[in-house]
Amino acid sequence: MKILVAAASYASNISGIQRHACNVVRCLLQQQDVSFVHLVIAPWQRKLVRAAGVKPDVRLSTHIAEMAPSSLSRNFWHYRRLPELAARLEVDLVHLTYPVPVNAAAFSCPTVVTLHDMYPYEIPMNFGFPKFIFNRLILMQCLRNVDAIACVSDITRRRLEQYSSASVWRKGIRIYNCVEAQPVCASQSPLPNWNDDPFLLCVAQHRHNKNLPLLIRAFDRLRCSGQIGSNMKLVILGITAQDTRNIYRLMSTLNLGESICFLEGLSEAELQWCYTRCEAVVAPSLTEGFGLPVAEGLLAGCRIVCSDIPAHREVAGGQCRFVVLGRDAEIRLAEAIVEALKAPKGKPAAFPQFSAPILAKQYLSLYRRLITSAVPVENAGNSASISVATSERQSL
Repeated sequence: MKILVAAASYASNISGIQRHACNVVRCLLQQQDVSFVHLVIAPWQRKLVRAAGVKPDVRLSTHIAEMAPSSLSRNFWHYRRLPELAARLEVDLVHLTYPVPVNAAAFSCPTVVTLHDMYPYEIPMNFGFPKFIFNRLILMQCLRNVDAIACVSDITRRRLEQYSSASVWRKGIRIYNCVEAQPVCASQSPLPNWNDDPFLLCVAQHRHNKNLPLLIRAFDRLRCSGQIGSNMKLVILGITAQDTRNIYRLMSTLNLGESICFLEGLSEAELQWCYTRCEAVVAPSLTEGFGLPVAEGLLAGCRIVCSDIPAHREVAGGQCRFVVLGRDAEIRLAEAIVEALKAPKGKPAAFPQFSAPILAKQYLSLYRRLITSAVPVENAGNSASISVATSERQSL
C-alpha cells in the first residue's frame, strides 16, 4: 500500500497540524502493509520533519511542493498539482492532513482528509472578516469532495454533523490524534536567559479561540496579589496569528514584558523539556478540536488547569482542574492555578487510545476499505459509518 500524505501549509514553524502530519507518517511506517509513504511539504517547511521527530526510513520519501507562501498559490497547488503528483507516484490513497481545495475528478485514488475542527463556523474571529467566508467555502468544498473524513475527536465529529449536510457528516469517522510520551528531552533550556525560574506553560497559537488575553490577565492578577512569586514566568509557546498584536498590546499595558516569554518552532525534545520543567500547564481555550497540550501535559505528569470544554473533557476525563468560562472566568482561572500549584505533581498518565499502534491500525482499516471498494466503513472508535461518496463531489 502506497500512501501520499499532504502536509504543505503556510506555517514555517512546527504547529499542531504539522505535528499531526508527521505523526500520521510515523504511525504508517510502523505497519508492514504500508510499502511506501510520500510526504509532501512546502519549500519553507524543510526543517519541520526533523523537528517533529520523524526518523529516516527507506520507505519514506519527502517531496517539496512548488508553491509560493500566498493562500492563492497554496490552494491552486493542492487543486491542480496534487492530483498530478498522486498519479505520477501511483499511490493507492491520498491523505490530506487538513482541509484544502479538492479536485475530486482529477484523482484516480481515494482521498481522506483529517478534520481538526470546524473553526470557520464555530469561531470565525480566528480568521477575521472576510477571510472566514473563504475558509468556510474551502472547508465545505473539501468535505464534499473527499471520500472519508477522519475527525480527531468525538466532539469534532459532532461539530461536523452540526454544520454540514447528512451526505457529508456520514463520511466522518473518529480517529484520534496520536499522542505518546516522548522518550527524549532536551538537556538545555530552550527559554532565553532562563535562571531556573519557575514558569507556567501555555502551548497555543495566537488565535482567538486560545483565549490568551484571559490567561495573561489572570497571571497579572496573581502577581499583583502576591499569590505567586515575582520570579514566576509565563511561557506561551505557539506561532503568531490574528491575535498577536492584541496580546502584545495587553502585555505592554500590564507591564509584563519581563515576565512573559513567547516561543515558537521548538523541537519535540525542547517541548518535552518545557512540559517536564513547568509548574503547571494552563489551557484556557474557548473551544478546541482535540486539546493536544492537555494530553501531552498529562503524559508528562504535569499539573493541568484548563477550561471546561467538551474537547478537554474528552481527552482528560477528570484528571485536570477545570475552569468554567464566562463571567468571573479571570478570578476562577487565577484561583484554579493557585490550587494546582499547591498540589503535588501527578504520575504520568496512560493514553493507549492515542498510541501509534492503535491509530495506525485504524487508519489502515479505513484505507483498505476505501481502496478495495465503496462498501460502508465502520468507525474504529464508535458506531458511525461512512461510505465512499461520489454524488456530491464539487469543483471550485
